Amino acid sequence: MFLNNAWYVAAWDHEIGRDLTQITVLGRNVCIFRTQGGDIVALDDACPHRKLPLSMGRIKGDTVECGYHGLTFDCVGQCVWAPGGRIPSEARVHAYPTHEKYGLVWIWMGNPVLADPEEIFEIANWGDPTWGINRGEAMELDCNYLLMCDNLLDPTHVAWVHGSSFGQAATKDTPLRVKKTDQGVIVHRWMLDVEPAPFYKKVIAFKGNCDRLQHYEVRYPSHALIRAVFTPAGTGGPDGPLDANTFIMDSYNFMTPTTAGKTRYYWFQLRNIRPNDAALSQMMSEDVQHAFEEDRAVLNAVQKGMSTKTSPHIDLPIDGGQLRFRRQLEAMIAEEAAVDAAMAR
Repeated sequence: MFLNNAWYVAAWDHEIGRDLTQITVLGRNVCIFRTQGGDIVALDDACPHRKLPLSMGRIKGDTVECGYHGLTFDCVGQCVWAPGGRIPSEARVHAYPTHEKYGLVWIWMGNPVLADPEEIFEIANWGDPTWGINRGEAMELDCNYLLMCDNLLDPTHVAWVHGSSFGQAATKDTPLRVKKTDQGVIVHRWMLDVEPAPFYKKVIAFKGNCDRLQHYEVRYPSHALIRAVFTPAGTGGPDGPLDANTFIMDSYNFMTPTTAGKTRYYWFQLRNIRPNDAALSQMMSEDVQHAFEEDRAVLNAVQKGMSTKTSPHIDLPIDGGQLRFRRQLEAMIAEEAAVDAAMAR
């Protein structure tokens, strides 16, 4: 089950042009394209006549012509031409609100009246010339989106899955703190006077041990901020001032459920050092992509394991944040379904 009244990432902005393109979001196929003026249009990808995907048709100006019998639809989904001269009143398709922000195309899958672009995940330091950025192409995961949400509320897994990059000894058993907010759940911890993890050794400006913050935050329905802070040992911690050499990397992660068992995963990082260093951006992108491939292999296998299990799975104390997130999201989905049912009566 999915939360419909929410913004999801439909695509990177460069992925959508004048060609009709089919994407799948929350199990629904959507025909998406740009108008001649560059605006994004997203329509149900099924002609109401015989359900041929509109994405198999043709774009004519700012309208879409079905490739079977030529029914033509405008940008709000209304049929403006049909063979035989008479346009049936049912000849229309649903149009989804869209918005472009942060180099991403966002889509609202629920009630269009409720779509407010101000509710899109706010990204601090976006466009700040003193912060660098690295990113990669979207990843296809053969798992339910909630498994990736679980993963991004789990600082402990890095010790085993990412031992050559993000993991270190302290990530195995340093106690976690869990905080529930109106927007989601945060799992975090400071690890004090520890050796930097291998990936970060290559980018931090200071030598020796560090104080490290792992801030794992997932917001409803499936958007995450993973903040990594590295500061010289003795200068970090919940109450300690940060040092001038402090390194911060904010990783933004957006999970779009395509079907119950598949997810499209978008990500990028902002860093507070060397904003114009293209070699650093490339190195970080490649290393992060490698780490995410490790996640993909594990989560795809977990999906298979959970789908074919012959005995119940168990939860550990480290799963507290994940369980809180799932319970609240489940309650939100149930409330939305109840409201929809009441309105339909």
